[in-house]
Amino acid sequence: MKPNLCLLAVTAAASLLTAGPAQADDWKLRTISPVANPLFFEDPQINSEVRPIFMQHNIHSSFATTGGDVRVYAAQLRWAVTDRLAIIATKDGYIDADLKALGHQSGWADLAAGLKYALIDDKENEFILTPGFRLTLPTGNKNVFQGTGKGEWDLFVSSAKGWGDFHVTASAGLRLPNDMSQSTAQAHYSAQLDYYTCRYFIPFVSLNAMTVLNSAKTIGLPVEGFDLINFGSAGAAGETQVVFGGGFRSRLHEKVDLGFAFEAGVTNPKGLFDNRFTVDLIFRF
Repeated sequence: MKPNLCLLAVTAAASLLTAGPAQADDWKLRTISPVANPLFFEDPQINSEVRPIFMQHNIHSSFATTGGDVRVYAAQLRWAVTDRLAIIATKDGYIDADLKALGHQSGWADLAAGLKYALIDDKENEFILTPGFRLTLPTGNKNVFQGTGKGEWDLFVSSAKGWGDFHVTASAGLRLPNDMSQSTAQAHYSAQLDYYTCRYFIPFVSLNAMTVLNSAKTIGLPVEGFDLINFGSAGAAGETQVVFGGGFRSRLHEKVDLGFAFEAGVTNPKGLFDNRFTVDLIFRF
């Protein structure tokens, strides 16, 4: 019996229409890693990747430096030891700052690394939950407000939930310094909503916030340094800084993502955060 070529063609066409790069067997193929707040908004997915990052950060004129701008050149590394466990190195790089009250300052950032583990990875319900930790070592240069204190721990949990092409990614954690007289403890929380329109344009909106939990004794500031810097402020306990943002990712290749985000501080006092541009490029292997 000869095969029904017409029936085969119709079946193949229907299969192509209903299939796609992200069928239910792996919903995460259409999700994206967070772009904003790359130091503390950790992706719950377990991937091996190299992630170069550039940040242009503008300081509000009400801050102690009377304004200025900071540029950060960094690279993050993640290695999937198994399909659930990854080693992460999320803080490093070079800081180049032009501060109106202090002039030009430049130097190396502190180093931070840790582990994360996908405790729940439910493909059927499009949900992943990943706790983890990282340790920041005071290895940077003090002229760019690094290398102070005795290091800090960050205990966090990240998750993502999908509903087809719409996804919500969220993270929360605690920054716990080894010496709370020199550095402040902080709670941090983040959320991102993204929608997969096509592989080259995946827009998102984001919220990132930090709440200072104690008063340190290093410097008499009424605000903290948000993510990159822990000033050890004496007058910031109880203060929360909130930053809203938006942007997009482009999937240039199945293993290469380009990301762009713009963020602006929305709480008073503005402190160190006026606005920020972040650009990254993710190479997965």
